[in-house]
Amino acid sequence: MIDEVKPIVLEMEKAILAYKHYVTSLKTGKAHNLLVENIIVESYDKKMSLKQIASISVPDATSIIIKPWDMSLLKAIEKAILKSNIGLTPNNDGKVIKINMPPMTEEDRKNIVKQLKQESEKYKVNIRNMRKKANTVIKDLEKDKNISKDDQKKEEDEMQKLTDKYIKEIDELLSVKQKEILSV
Repeated sequence: MIDEVKPIVLEMEKAILAYKHYVTSLKTGKAHNLLVENIIVESYDKKMSLKQIASISVPDATSIIIKPWDMSLLKAIEKAILKSNIGLTPNNDGKVIKINMPPMTEEDRKNIVKQLKQESEKYKVNIRNMRKKANTVIKDLEKDKNISKDDQKKEEDEMQKLTDKYIKEIDELLSVKQKEILSV
């Protein structure tokens, strides 16, 4: 891999990591700390993620327990969860916030799968656009006589293999998550 293309390959890798994070944070009807840990809470005149100001536990598949390290933040956390628009209702008992996961309807599941497919396609298009960008860089290098025609072909083939690998990874993650969401 030539140096001029390495930053683009790093972008591809970051896109895959972002996709993985997106997929794991999707609501599937099962409780998971990723559903809430990045919710932004106004605390101490700053904006902080929930995981920075509280412990988050998942005692079973249907509930999330949030225990702030400073009890004065309970109301702010409750407000942030409601404002986050994730469709979960916090229950504040004065010591912890408990979130019960409502059972998902068939329609909810289908809508989430539809959203997942749309998002997956966006990531695949993004990966393909990065390949196109890399190929442009490679062609310009050959045009400027910085690499040979053979090296150009080799680098373009390498980019295609990487693109295929990442698209396959997205498809596999999509398939696994889709099965998880649709299983009752």
